[in-house]
Amino acid sequence: MTALGPTGLADTFARDNLPPADLWPAIDLSGFDYPDWLNAAEELTDRMVERGFGDRMALIGNGRRRTYKELTDWTNRLANALVEDFGLKPGMRVLIRSANNPAMVACWLAVTKAGGIVVNTMPMLRAAELAKIVDKAEVEMALCDTRLMEDMIVCAKENAFLTKVIGFDGTANHDAELDRAALEKPVQFEVVKTGRDDVALLGFTSGSTGIPKATMHFHRDLLIIADAYAREVLDVQPDDVFVGSPPLAFTFGLGGLAIFPLRFGACATLIENATPPNLIEIIHKYKATICFTAPTAYRAMLSAMNEGVDLSSLRIAVSAGETLPAPVFDEWVKRTGKPILDGIGATEMLHIFISNRLTDYKPGCTGKPLTGYEAKVVDENMNELPRGTVGRLAVRGPVGCRYLADYRQTEYVRDGWNVTGDAFNEDEEGYFHFAARNDDMIVSAGYNIAGPEVEAALLSHPFVRECAVIGVTDEARGQIVKAYVVLSEHAIPAEPTVELLQLHVKATIAPYKYPRAIEFVKELPKTESGKIQRFRLKQPAC
Repeated sequence: MTALGPTGLADTFARDNLPPADLWPAIDLSGFDYPDWLNAAEELTDRMVERGFGDRMALIGNGRRRTYKELTDWTNRLANALVEDFGLKPGMRVLIRSANNPAMVACWLAVTKAGGIVVNTMPMLRAAELAKIVDKAEVEMALCDTRLMEDMIVCAKENAFLTKVIGFDGTANHDAELDRAALEKPVQFEVVKTGRDDVALLGFTSGSTGIPKATMHFHRDLLIIADAYAREVLDVQPDDVFVGSPPLAFTFGLGGLAIFPLRFGACATLIENATPPNLIEIIHKYKATICFTAPTAYRAMLSAMNEGVDLSSLRIAVSAGETLPAPVFDEWVKRTGKPILDGIGATEMLHIFISNRLTDYKPGCTGKPLTGYEAKVVDENMNELPRGTVGRLAVRGPVGCRYLADYRQTEYVRDGWNVTGDAFNEDEEGYFHFAARNDDMIVSAGYNIAGPEVEAALLSHPFVRECAVIGVTDEARGQIVKAYVVLSEHAIPAEPTVELLQLHVKATIAPYKYPRAIEFVKELPKTESGKIQRFRLKQPAC
């Protein structure tokens, strides 16, 4: 870790709660040169207008189209209101609660311009869950879509830190407290002089249980993920139109649906209810070129496609959040003629760091590290394993894990490497292949079985619409493989179907990996971003 640069944050909470320097991962900023003073939100708005993008479309959503000049003016008005009317000070943590819409993006940019530290949250969180986040980050101010106020108000009533809850209108009407205050403000705002090493975003990990983990990301980090992944893999052009389902509250969504398009003068289409049929409709309607969503959504999109839908505008489909099964990849290529680019990222790393490329991709493969990143597969003692051996994935590069005041920093960062919690193997050509989450590996009668491999085998059968595989306790074998299967429309949930699927898996992969138990379900538990929640399948039924 190099010494931190100057700070423009009067409230020192974030810097005071960074991990000790010796617990940071190694950070390599070669190839990423930013000035000492940098405000990421200014770079994505005012600077884009200065560069001649003012009349180009920036955001589409809720029946409105907004140019870069309109977005810049809007966010400057909001920033003025937040500072002058509501007392936002540089370094204060500001929680934002909203579904994916242009107003949420505008609030995020406005808070960042004013030097606030944004905490984006999922709209489905309830008051008790919000309270844990507020307590961890000592959040003083919340901006909330008025349609989602109930739980936010309950949270504030019983919280010692949260003193201001300000409503904004997530629809196109702009008729709420913050919006009305902003209408009276000028379109010029003196952006707070923040340091490139000042914390701009606290990302709470989606998998958190108990005390939540908050990852700390600098202004420079928000630009690095665009200047690395979006430039190298997506080659974003001003004519690109982005669409996707991941919530902006997740760093996968914030990057893919806000930072990446705005960094390169492209356009983001934001939809609050991003079901697979809706994604298809939006791609068709707005001629979207880049789509971000999860593997389960791509499979559902394939089922929802009909002859009248034109997806020819789509040049890149990006998949992350969990591994992309080869059968889904193959069917997508067959139907659209375009590959899905699988990749892996983490909230701790802010976004994708290993990916396939348009010119270099393989089905059932996660790809190679981005330029500026290194990855290796290690054992529990951080010794690098031979190629082809499954072990723990370790990665380092220009971004890395910095937990907010959390003892778990030493679990994620070891010897300067970020150890992501994923089991991978690296082949002889340097491609990385996902095996499972470390805690999802199934050990049955001494064999290590990766659940995603069994899932891919099941998904290659036409009777299977979706599936999830876990290990369950077995007296004789320690664990056995159990599959939860959502059947296709014409399949019958009966014992002959169980036997048929078991025989299919045995014929597709090594027979010892077949699911000895199969349970048919109507749907699988998922996060809002479409990631299957296997931990819920492991919980005993009440």
